[in-house]
Amino acid sequence: PLCSAACRVQRPIAPAPTTTTVSPASNLPRLSACTPTASVSANAASSVRSVSGSTTQVLSGADIPRFNALGVIPVMQASHCTSDMPWAIRRLGPERIKGAYAWRSLLRQGSIIPGGSDFPVESPNPLWGFYAAVTRQDQSGLPEEGWNPGERMTRGEALRSYTIWGAFAGFQEREKGTLEPGKWADMVVLTQDIMNIDPPKILTTRVEKTIIAGEVVYDASRESGGPAQ
Repeated sequence: PLCSAACRVQRPIAPAPTTTTVSPASNLPRLSACTPTASVSANAASSVRSVSGSTTQVLSGADIPRFNALGVIPVMQASHCTSDMPWAIRRLGPERIKGAYAWRSLLRQGSIIPGGSDFPVESPNPLWGFYAAVTRQDQSGLPEEGWNPGERMTRGEALRSYTIWGAFAGFQEREKGTLEPGKWADMVVLTQDIMNIDPPKILTTRVEKTIIAGEVVYDASRESGGPAQ
């Protein structure tokens, strides 16, 4: 049921309660820009976190709850949804399409969804993925209500998808993924507040600065080519 050539990486972790809340004391520290606070379930019976390596794209409905139950993390690319939606139902049919790009269904079962781009298949621009995750629309704003809009992510979830959830999947949640003392100072400065602007404006947002481990590695004001696309 996985459209993926995924490998699995395993690392022992301490047993966790059945449900943990994103907070500084948990494995998924608080991301203060994201509200409401998300709950993330962990399998108390398992001491192993398994990571699905790539594109968790089309699932059987029966397999969706198994991800959290087995400790498997579904890594997904939100822009695949909006690229594939014009032809997906023709190829998958009305029943299989119900498990396609099923972000809300996975989140409801307690899974987290680390985001990516699958570059060069899609643009590496994470803002395009963020837009796709919260709208399920193409960059022309179609369909108007979003494609299967009940599966959209909130902006808080989409931000976590590209920050702390990705760090957690890479076993680096103690080093990066949030801004807090003791972690690497990895961040970007954007031209607009993507948590509050109208969705189409997300696509016009540009990067002003990129900071990695506290060092400014990109500054649009110093680049002759202008802000990063």
